[in-house]
Amino acid sequence: MSTTRLLVPVAAVALVAGGLGAGGVVALSDSGSSTRTITVEAAAAPAVSQAPSQPVSQETAATTAAGAATTAPIVPAAVGTTGVDVAAIYREAGPGVVRIDRVETTANGASGGLGSGFVIDRDGYIVTNAHVVDGAGDLFVSFSDDTRVKAKLIGSDLATDVALIKVDLPASALRPIPLGDSASVQVGEPVVAIGNPFGFDRTVTAGVVSALARLIEAPNGVTSIPGAIQTDAAINQGNSGGPLLNARGEVIGINSQINTGGTGEGNVGIGFAVPVDLVKSVVAQLRESGVARHAWLGVSLSEVDATLAERAKLPVKTGVMVGSIVAGGPAASSGLREANDQIFLDGQAYSIGGDVIVKIGDREVKDVVDIREAMLDLKPGDTVPLEVVRADGSRATVNVTLGDLADAQTEQQSSQGFAP
Repeated sequence: MSTTRLLVPVAAVALVAGGLGAGGVVALSDSGSSTRTITVEAAAAPAVSQAPSQPVSQETAATTAAGAATTAPIVPAAVGTTGVDVAAIYREAGPGVVRIDRVETTANGASGGLGSGFVIDRDGYIVTNAHVVDGAGDLFVSFSDDTRVKAKLIGSDLATDVALIKVDLPASALRPIPLGDSASVQVGEPVVAIGNPFGFDRTVTAGVVSALARLIEAPNGVTSIPGAIQTDAAINQGNSGGPLLNARGEVIGINSQINTGGTGEGNVGIGFAVPVDLVKSVVAQLRESGVARHAWLGVSLSEVDATLAERAKLPVKTGVMVGSIVAGGPAASSGLREANDQIFLDGQAYSIGGDVIVKIGDREVKDVVDIREAMLDLKPGDTVPLEVVRADGSRATVNVTLGDLADAQTEQQSSQGFAP
């Protein structure tokens, strides 16, 4: 069964007001949406890790409709199976990583934030996290040659923590980083992160893929992001929006959150990146219309495992149980049955008695991640069959016409996600 994790977005937020002095304050939001603050003792950090200025060794080729770089990898091959040529990756990818400053002016003074991003094509499109630009007044992008320009927000999707911005610069001034694929990523393979932790521009760290298919909470407080890549490469505040790269120098994810181990402090070796396959899909929508739409099932779910199945005498040992159904939501008239009882395990309450979903479409369902990943291939208005096991052990198929996540966000149904 799932455990509670303290996850924090990794965008640094600096408050600029009279009397603050040289120090900054970093605001961290945990998975329960409460706010923690820690004080950064150092003054504004210098750009100590500037990327080299030598020419790119490979030119970027044509781009996809989403504007994502689709070149050959910028590093010919991995260095063996246990290492990675970090220097080569940094030489090529470093100039494509940018610093993003968010600046807002209010009656109480100026405030803003710091994050990272990366160039995906020579048209000036840059990908970052939605929480980096959320609520932005003015956005400024800084490059490795100290060029600093104003950027335009094309679109932001808090459901997946992906945003697309654009700068007006000559193609020759832009160094796109190619996008890889996250479906082929394996646990243990080497990775490199580049970003601007605490304002130290284009800092590079290295590690491995620690785990796959993690489920992390999206910054809208409504959805969960499936398929997150866990890494031990050092990620801190300011790394948000920066690329996680494989040994070939291809982006496999956007660095987004860290687990602080309950300390509220910085990196403890557990960071999470939004998978690039999800990023590509969202970026394509943002580039086309400025908005990303996601299907919504309108139910709350809990995972079934052997312990819960035994204690609650469930007819199956895996799957996801329907806890509640949103009144007036997509599943309300489908015939899906919600929980009618409750059981306590290790002090935690579980709703039982509802249908257990074991299949969505043609996909077997063993846990919530299976549901969420299946939903990524669906869109609002689609009708999807759900195979369920009822409390008496009988099986049934119910059809649900999916709604739009915007409805869930409007109503703040915190247990419903874009999947479900």
